[in-house]
Amino acid sequence: MQIIKQACGPYETNCYILNTNKGEFIIDPGMGALEFIEKNIKNPIAILNTHGHYDHVWDNAKVKKKFNIPIYIHKLDAFFLEDPFNQGFEKSKADILVENENDIDINGITFKFHFLPGHTPGCSMIEVKGENLMFSGDFLFYRSIGRWDFPYSNAQNMKKSLEKVLLYKEDFRLLPGHGEESTLQEEILHLPSWLRYFH
Repeated sequence: MQIIKQACGPYETNCYILNTNKGEFIIDPGMGALEFIEKNIKNPIAILNTHGHYDHVWDNAKVKKKFNIPIYIHKLDAFFLEDPFNQGFEKSKADILVENENDIDINGITFKFHFLPGHTPGCSMIEVKGENLMFSGDFLFYRSIGRWDFPYSNAQNMKKSLEKVLLYKEDFRLLPGHGEESTLQEEILHLPSWLRYFH
């Protein structure tokens, strides 16, 4: 599998294209992502959203219309696609609402949405099964974690999610929503220091 990324918009939100032998998967198409996507795909299969914040879903509607492909997002974040804060992006609608952490087969490629609320109600990290790949969205970054002070964020949920991930034994290449990549086990080492901020 090949992965290419483009930092999109003023927040430099990482849009990823996961190129597989079945076709391409688009993760978090942010502001201006369509142009990047058009140049780098041949057989797009689906849009996967790690969560619903506008800088990660800005071009959802444009990409969906252009290529007639479905949008996957956790059901608790689907309302963000309707632009509830009037940011000005074109509204989109999810085709598949993820409800649990079961494996999801999409054209022969298996994904798992790890449900980790706190940053948003439906915040998820998306694992590519069998490839040791994890798209961590805004839950985990290189030496940092997602904020929990936005509307619909929840500090106690964030704490529980961090404690959950602290117990993960497997390692993954970690591809975050902003900044440079890391590994899950590297970032787990830093989670206890972040947990001190929660009461």
